[in-house]
Amino acid sequence: MSLKQISDNIYEIPKEGKMLVPARAFISEKLLVEDEAVTQLKNIAELPGIIKYSIGLSDLHLGYGFPIGGVAAFDLEKGIVSPGGIGFDINCGVRILTTNIKVSDIKKKNKLIAEALYKKIPSGVGHGSPFQLKKGELDLILEKGANFLVNKGYGSREDLIIEDFGCIENADASKVSPKAKQRGIGQLGTLGAGNHFLEVQEISEIFDEKIAKVFGLKKGYATIMIHCGSRGLGHQVASDYIKLMEEKYGFKNLPDRQLINAPIKSQLGQDYLKAMNCAANFAFANRHLIGYWVKEAMLEIFPKAEIKTLYDICHNIGKIEEYNINEKKIKVLVHRKGATRSFGAGRKEVPTKYRKVGQPVLIPGSMGTASYILVGTKKAEEMTFGSTAHGAGRVRSRISAVKSQTGTEVKKKLNAKNIEIKSGSLQSLAEEAPEAYKDVDEVVNIVDSLGLSKKVARLKPLVVVKG
Repeated sequence: MSLKQISDNIYEIPKEGKMLVPARAFISEKLLVEDEAVTQLKNIAELPGIIKYSIGLSDLHLGYGFPIGGVAAFDLEKGIVSPGGIGFDINCGVRILTTNIKVSDIKKKNKLIAEALYKKIPSGVGHGSPFQLKKGELDLILEKGANFLVNKGYGSREDLIIEDFGCIENADASKVSPKAKQRGIGQLGTLGAGNHFLEVQEISEIFDEKIAKVFGLKKGYATIMIHCGSRGLGHQVASDYIKLMEEKYGFKNLPDRQLINAPIKSQLGQDYLKAMNCAANFAFANRHLIGYWVKEAMLEIFPKAEIKTLYDICHNIGKIEEYNINEKKIKVLVHRKGATRSFGAGRKEVPTKYRKVGQPVLIPGSMGTASYILVGTKKAEEMTFGSTAHGAGRVRSRISAVKSQTGTEVKKKLNAKNIEIKSGSLQSLAEEAPEAYKDVDEVVNIVDSLGLSKKVARLKPLVVVKG
């Protein structure tokens, strides 16, 4: 692969062959471990209407069609939309809650907290939710997102100071198949399995006191992080439209069948975007409901606690956004596959509360390692279409992880670090062992050094709940 270093932590594949633009990776040599993921960046650069370059971030690794940690922007007139560039778990993302609970108080009751959260929040493959939707309510959630729940009395308007204010517009529930709706109707308020988690964390380090104050972060206090997505509904939306696009457009002219797509302007492309927005709204509502139940569980243990929503972000999504390109403001469709939006100060998309400093950026670690809160930057808007990394990035398959150690061994290692873990599956613990992921500190240090997002706080896990 003709990957050339052009500066510190920036590599490029020059435009060659059928590539319409170069491919660029914002990553260190230490983390650049998969040739297949780099090949995927090269393939993306061949897609119609792509602008500037295809992008890989510091958590880059092999995915379906697009690599995870991949970003690409497309011209709205000539470009395409690709479900593989967004992912099967549409709006897999992160919500974080701040608290006034001291870490010393959490540590005294960590087992009780783990049991209470595990009991309150359904988790695991196929696990259903106690939240029962009435006929027609699912369609309202698909089109209104977390707003529907707030209007029903679950949480407050303050919980909507998040990305897209909890609802992406241009969502049409009629574009979501009955099968997708059936898969989602009983799963609102559930974590699922895999790398999804619920975590009580310690604010162990503050890097920027001024912005930390705006975000409500104080060293020595606890935060609560929720990482999950659109569950079976989002997966089915992706599957449905991949099939429809294959039937209509085929894949003979593509460098990879997994890059199946439709023109943005086509009816099928527009239908997919409307269905994708529905799945994203379902995910916002899912994390919102989990957050509401987390507050209930924690208040039973700490009756005087104040628990507030800091932010909630997508990291598998397609967004129409405006950028300055060649001294012109133009709107493009940005695909983010395992990538987080990182807008700087002044963007209208950033809630007023944060607009003077920039958008909160949430980068979760792997189970047992640190997570980070950062802030978005104008530099990211210039270099990566307002994008930064989304997490640690996997380096070992689940099969390989299970072979290397048992779930019991993983649990013992976490307990030795004073991390209380509650999971419904020992196999899940083995699959998601910290050793299966890249070094999240390195991932975050790269985006910080490049200015794609800037560190605000480091979070250490205290209590982890998984499916």
